[in-house]
Amino acid sequence: MPLKSLFSSQTRIKLLQTFLNHPETEYYIRELTRLLHEQINSIRRELENLKKIGLVKSRVRNRKKFFHVNKKFFLFHELQTIIQKTAANDNSMKKDLLSLGSIDLAILSGTFTEDSDSEIDLLIVGSVVSKKVEDYVKKELKKPDLRYSVLSIPDFEYRIEVADPFILKILKSKKNVTIINKIKNSLDKLCKAT
Repeated sequence: MPLKSLFSSQTRIKLLQTFLNHPETEYYIRELTRLLHEQINSIRRELENLKKIGLVKSRVRNRKKFFHVNKKFFLFHELQTIIQKTAANDNSMKKDLLSLGSIDLAILSGTFTEDSDSEIDLLIVGSVVSKKVEDYVKKELKKPDLRYSVLSIPDFEYRIEVADPFILKILKSKKNVTIINKIKNSLDKLCKAT
């Protein structure tokens, strides 16, 4: 089984995190759309993909279809460990970034998500001194070649309004991971308007 069948989309990653972090819990589709802030068709498609490889099972109860992780899946424990370690790393980075200033949005891309097509590794939106981010990248992450961009909220909103291809590509990429998002609702509206 190729790894891309497990980690090929942001929706699938969210589902993996949900199921593997809560292996005793069953979810129905609408519940997952609310929890993960994803479209119902996307959730449905990814659940079917996970069922095909045997990681997720379903059953009908009270005329609703419930999904749960298959704990007998041959990579169950390994995947659970990967998801837990990744969550710990994301939470640590989120905490570090929040200590740098008032950050409204932080998106990981490029080297963090193994997306060779990405032009950037880290996008930060908010009120933060670029020098602090530079020091964090060099001293804490030990990645002096990391490509990052720091934008103020007005600059970020303007770039969306003028359909800046650089920003739109970052926001629309399914591979990117958002670790801080305090502007979800306004971001959704801005993206729909473009």
